[in-house]
Amino acid sequence: MQLRARRVAALGLAGSVLAVLAVGLPGPRATAASAARTPASTAAAFPPLAPAALRAAIETRPGDDASGAVARVGEPGEVWRGATVDSRTGRAIPRNAHFHIGSVSKVFETTVVLQLAAQGRIDLDRTVQDYLPGLLPDTFGPITVRELITYTSGLPDVDEGKPADSVDDTIARRFDYRTFDEIVRGTLRPAGRPWPGPHFAPGTKQEYNSLAFRIAGELIEHVTGRSFKQEVTARILAPLRLEQTSVPERDPVMPRPYLHGYQIDSQGRTVDVSAQEGDPTSMISTPADLDRFLTALFRGRLLPPAQLTLMFTVPTDAQGRPLPFVGGTSCGPQACFGAGLMSTPLPGGGVLWGKTGHDAGYANGMFATRDLSVRGVYSVSDQSPDQSAPPPLASRLLAAVLTPQGTAG
Repeated sequence: MQLRARRVAALGLAGSVLAVLAVGLPGPRATAASAARTPASTAAAFPPLAPAALRAAIETRPGDDASGAVARVGEPGEVWRGATVDSRTGRAIPRNAHFHIGSVSKVFETTVVLQLAAQGRIDLDRTVQDYLPGLLPDTFGPITVRELITYTSGLPDVDEGKPADSVDDTIARRFDYRTFDEIVRGTLRPAGRPWPGPHFAPGTKQEYNSLAFRIAGELIEHVTGRSFKQEVTARILAPLRLEQTSVPERDPVMPRPYLHGYQIDSQGRTVDVSAQEGDPTSMISTPADLDRFLTALFRGRLLPPAQLTLMFTVPTDAQGRPLPFVGGTSCGPQACFGAGLMSTPLPGGGVLWGKTGHDAGYANGMFATRDLSVRGVYSVSDQSPDQSAPPPLASRLLAAVLTPQGTAG
């Protein structure tokens, strides 16, 4: 897993909805402000699932820079499961294929932090400097745990200031593994280049950030005395019987069956990068397991109401307005992230909540309305060198859910 791939992984849901809006779906569009004021807003009624439209949506097309995909979409009482052929091997991809989930793991991590908060073991308003003295340079003011998980810390992102890796570097280094401490110290106290400072005063703006979640991972291990893998497994994977989801740590071997991830090197050769490492939060899952996790989370099986509400609450200023969003296009001008989860207003009303994620060779997303009137998971074998944009499949899949009559053919 390459860290840059996971830094830019917030774009999928917002980009997909903007693409769907561009084709002229009818109805008013909710705003980020309304999503913040009504965090548990109920989505408008969705049409019944249309298998033909969904199958057409996930089929690989010229220009997709993809070699295959798996997806799962559900509405109350019905589930559609789909997969394509791997264009590189010519073999059908199993619908229960495993894949690297990238920054989707932030939702698992946030859930663990909020469970510890509910147990009184973490105070969300206590600072990182209190919990982990010396981890942050003195140039950083107090940053609370709450600000880590709501993308309002003002921290620089992972490896900020480091020259971008070439695609050949990314492929060659796919077996590199860094601990939380190595990532944090390598970013904030890099050798051979200036140390980055804060982007803004904590709590005043929102910006997509992965370094904050590496610090949150280190905090989980500090507070519990156990590894991130042990905590996620004991608190989420085992209780929900997510038997196809794992935190591989330093084991690069993919469980079978799996969606192959590919990248194209500078010579135009296709390289299978399915086997890769990353960091302690790197995770592998399947469409069914992510669907089960998201459903259980939204139904309150993992968190008490007070902590769950934080995941669906966009941070606001003293006047109750969503904080400004800076440093990217994930949200537009206003904040759209709660704790861990991203909100995406839908045409015609309603809000999707979820998370996207990239690892080398993979682009993924999981989403649902707060009331679970629709939910979906997808993973694309993504060969694109530009992982700052959502895969075209994400837009087509969402359009097939919202307006199947206009996409089936």
